Amino acid sequence: MQSQDTKLPYKYYLLANTEMFSIDSTLIETYRLATLPSRCAMRMWMQHTGTLPIGILFYHRISENVLNPWTISPQAFRRQIEWLKANYEIVSLEQCQSRMVSGENRRPSVAITFDDGYAENCQWALPYLLEQNIPFTYFVTLGNVLSQSAFRHDIECNAPLSPNSIEQIRELADAGVEIGGHTRTHIDLGTVADPEVLADEVFGSMDEMSELIKKPIRYFAFPFGQLSNLNPVVFQMARERGLLGVCSAYGGFNFPGTDPFHLKRFHGDPSLARVKNWMTYDQRVLRSPDCNF
Repeated sequence: MQSQDTKLPYKYYLLANTEMFSIDSTLIETYRLATLPSRCAMRMWMQHTGTLPIGILFYHRISENVLNPWTISPQAFRRQIEWLKANYEIVSLEQCQSRMVSGENRRPSVAITFDDGYAENCQWALPYLLEQNIPFTYFVTLGNVLSQSAFRHDIECNAPLSPNSIEQIRELADAGVEIGGHTRTHIDLGTVADPEVLADEVFGSMDEMSELIKKPIRYFAFPFGQLSNLNPVVFQMARERGLLGVCSAYGGFNFPGTDPFHLKRFHGDPSLARVKNWMTYDQRVLRSPDCNF
C-alpha cells in the first residue's frame, strides 16, 4: 500500500487535500443556508403530498491513505453517516424501490452503496456499518477481485490500490450485505456494441460471482455511471434476466411513482457540505436529467 505522499496529479490533491477544498465547501454551505427557507418549504410540500424522493449515495474507497476524488477518510465518512442517521431513514435498495412502487413516500430516506470493491473498506468502513445495522449494497468488479490486480483508474494515477479478496466478499455476503455486479473489467459499457461482450461483462461476471459467494446477485451498477456510460441493451437484458434493478451515477433523486428499475445515485463526496447540499433537495438536483432506458 502506498503512502499518502504518493505523487498523484495535482488536480486530485486540489480536490481532496488543499485550502481550495475548504473554500469550496464553505461556498457550498453558504449557498445551502441561503436557500434553506425555500428548501424547507419544498420538503414540507413533498412530505404533505407523499412525493418525497429517496436519495442514494455511492462511495468507492474509505481510507486514510492516498486520498483522491474517490476516497474519503474514515473520519469524514463517519461524519457523513452520523449526519445521515440524524436526518434520514437509511434504507436498502429494495426498500427504496418499494417506496417508489407504492407511489408515496413521506419520510426523508437515503440508501448507501459502494462501487468497485476496495480492500481497505473492510478495515475502515464496512465493520462500522455492520455494527450500526446500516444496510448497504456493495457492487464488485469481479475481474480485479479474482486477479488481485489494481483498478486501471488507480494505475493511471500512479497509485495502484488493493481490491477486495473473494474471501472478503464472501464474508460480506454471509453477513447479509447485498452484493451487486459491476462488470468483469470495469469497462465503459456505453462504448460497447457487441452483445456477447455485454453479456459476459455484465451477466457472465454476475453468474460467476453468484457461484463464488453462493448468493444471488440481484442488482447491477454501471461503471462510471454517467449518461454517456449507460447502455440501453444492458437495461433490456437486465430486465429480461430478472434483475431487481440497475444503478447509474450521474445524480438525481428517485421519486415515488417513477420506474423503480433504474436507480439514480449521488457521489458520496469527500465534502460533507456537498452531500448536505444534494440531500436537502437542491432545486438543481431535483431537476436532474433522466434517461428513457
